[in-house]
Amino acid sequence: MGPTLPHLLVENAEKLGSEKAALREKEFGIWQSYSWADYLQNVQELALGFLSMGIKRGEKIAILGDNRPQWLFTELAAQSIGCPSVGIFPDSHIDQVKFILNHSDATFLVVEDQEQTDKFLEIREDCPNIKIVIVDDMKGMRQYDDPLLISFETIQNRGKELSSRQPGLFHESINRQSEDTVALIAYTSGTTGVPKGAMLTHRNMIQMAASFDQIDPAFPTDNQVSFLPLPWVGEQMTAVSWHLLKGFTVNFPEKPETVAENIREIGPNILFAPPRFWEKMCSETQVKIQDAVWIKRLFYRLCMPVGYRVAEIRLTKREPNLFLRLLDYVCYLLVFRSLKNYLGLGSLRNVYTGGAALGPEIFNMFQALGVNIKQIYGQTETSGIAVSHRNGDIKLSTVGKPIPGMEISISDSGEILIKGPTVFDGYYRNEEATSKALSDGWLKTGDQGMIDEEGHLVMIDRMKDVMRLTDGTKFSPQLIENKLKFSMYISEAVVVGQDRPYVAAMINMDMGNVGKWAENRKITYTTYTDLSQKMEVYDLIALEIRAINQSLPKLAQIRKFVMLHKELDADDDEMTRTRKIRRSFVEQRYERLVSGLYEVEGPLELASEIKYRDGKEFRMQTTVNIKVVPDIADQRG
Repeated sequence: MGPTLPHLLVENAEKLGSEKAALREKEFGIWQSYSWADYLQNVQELALGFLSMGIKRGEKIAILGDNRPQWLFTELAAQSIGCPSVGIFPDSHIDQVKFILNHSDATFLVVEDQEQTDKFLEIREDCPNIKIVIVDDMKGMRQYDDPLLISFETIQNRGKELSSRQPGLFHESINRQSEDTVALIAYTSGTTGVPKGAMLTHRNMIQMAASFDQIDPAFPTDNQVSFLPLPWVGEQMTAVSWHLLKGFTVNFPEKPETVAENIREIGPNILFAPPRFWEKMCSETQVKIQDAVWIKRLFYRLCMPVGYRVAEIRLTKREPNLFLRLLDYVCYLLVFRSLKNYLGLGSLRNVYTGGAALGPEIFNMFQALGVNIKQIYGQTETSGIAVSHRNGDIKLSTVGKPIPGMEISISDSGEILIKGPTVFDGYYRNEEATSKALSDGWLKTGDQGMIDEEGHLVMIDRMKDVMRLTDGTKFSPQLIENKLKFSMYISEAVVVGQDRPYVAAMINMDMGNVGKWAENRKITYTTYTDLSQKMEVYDLIALEIRAINQSLPKLAQIRKFVMLHKELDADDDEMTRTRKIRRSFVEQRYERLVSGLYEVEGPLELASEIKYRDGKEFRMQTTVNIKVVPDIADQRG
């Protein structure tokens, strides 16, 4: 019988004890450390505290809050007593919280602070299964007098008392759990509708980490920064499974706003982030270079082509000649080293992107700097990673090869199928969806792809998202969107064109970079909406799109676009919490705008609903502009 995640924690605590930091959190400007012995002690006290409150094996414990050591204490404590953990994104609005609490049948809820407590109290009458709410940080809650609420500290104290009475109870409880016990219920991002709760076992999670470690080993001396939401399986696979398997240190930023600063402080060896993180870092790099003194701008312009050339050669499995290697080293000393250190990437060894495709332009930029970023591919249903690039075998047009133990196949319809020990057990309380997703052990991913001649997986797009123009031309909106987001002035894009005569796009500008551009040109503005509808901004974005069109097939080029008057937001259900566009929802919400892209040129009156985190809605009326992209209109009449 294989180990569970709590078994791995016990092994690390026995081996490393108080000698090594397992977790670090920056609080009040100081890095606070928890050794592996501290980690185990906190988990034990909390697990026994749960038992003292009468929780039964198999009940669900939900967690609502930011990434902190207390999250991992709670998750491992729940798993130690046979209770699956259920993560909820901290910025979820109350309707989403209510859905997950009720659908998962959670009986215990652990929240971070007053904000999250208040969020639950608004919906408590609609969540009758919740027996107790455990609050980690009680600051500001002195006046709360609710029998449902209890402090994290109180639960742990109860656990200490139970441990003194029954000293062997914790380890007995751990040993009653097996590798086939459900460790967590991870809710999918919901790009295609209502989120589904994927049941992942200890075997799923540990096997995924072990298989991935075979191709990219981690070491106990490594550091990882945990800043992506822990309800997301992508963070679970690094900050929980891989961390427990290999014993490296997980570091938690002080707050979301200090992530970049804290990454620079830690200098992590392992970093995994979705495309939006790398896109933003690329944009910020371009701004930093623009603001640099002239000599640094000159060195950057001279050195980057060298980096690109070296990266291009190495990505084709060749080695650059001696002269080019020497030139690249000089560029490293002059530019690349300081830039990598500024970004906190100087110590990276294992660096990945996933969750969606990363545009090749951004990929190339980091490779040029010497950051060996690799694409991974997987889903919640595969416990995270199923496919990955290998060192020395990176093809930008692919997402790599299956990790050890995983099989990939392509169905007759072009759908990617995955089989292996990391594939989930099914969806909680949804047999119909389970039977649709699983067939003879194969997971139907819903993604369209192909396997190339070298065995690399090419992920094209979600099958439902591949579009066809009225003339029959097929195109991938995601591919075009990735190219658009390489622009430092574009943060998000939604490409449309299904059953239409041409491709069009709805654009979110990058407020920081466009705002700086406007200020440098003395263009006055007040709000995002105001700036987005300036004709000067339309002209700027039109030039960016025109340049991008040159890299696209003629029939896939963008003919018209509109600047959205607001940023796409997860609170408005326009994006998932992992910042994936909910395409069908967005197209439906902006139906009038999409129609306008094919019927109008110039101003268009638009009304839209905005939803806040507390569930309240507000109706917004504004005027946007439909603009033709230069040159393309002439080409196509």
